[in-house]
Amino acid sequence: MVTLAVVIGAHGVGGECRLKVFADDLAAYRSFNGGALNATSIRGGANGTIARFGEVPDRTAAEALRGTELRVPRSMLPPLADGEYYHFDLIGLPAKSRDGTVLGTVVDVENFGAGDVIEIERAPVDGRAGKRFMVPMRLDAVPHWDDEALTVDSAYVE
Repeated sequence: MVTLAVVIGAHGVGGECRLKVFADDLAAYRSFNGGALNATSIRGGANGTIARFGEVPDRTAAEALRGTELRVPRSMLPPLADGEYYHFDLIGLPAKSRDGTVLGTVVDVENFGAGDVIEIERAPVDGRAGKRFMVPMRLDAVPHWDDEALTVDSAYVE
């Protein structure tokens, strides 16, 4: 299951929910969480994305959903073209140098406006959390990735 959005609160008194959306567009999805929540409408608004679910009759019920993740099976996501990836596919991958040395684990993917940046956490040292460093998700910095690992060019390793 893949989380596409999370309910962040109620909108109005009629049972609509405000959402924090992690996908480009929710329009293709109407059924979430194995059919437990079925959207009758999803729209953008001044307060972000607003959804109405058939199972949510009023504001109290909408507020009770705060923090609920809206999930769909991965199989419902559109197929990827060559060179594309879903952020959640990268998180958790081991990061290695070109010579195979393990650098750490991908712990996050951010986009600050100029493209995706991956955050890699090194292994813990002496019981303390490992240091983190960031690498742009570009072919010169990350020449290869697959379901098993991500390769980072040494010029980008701190």
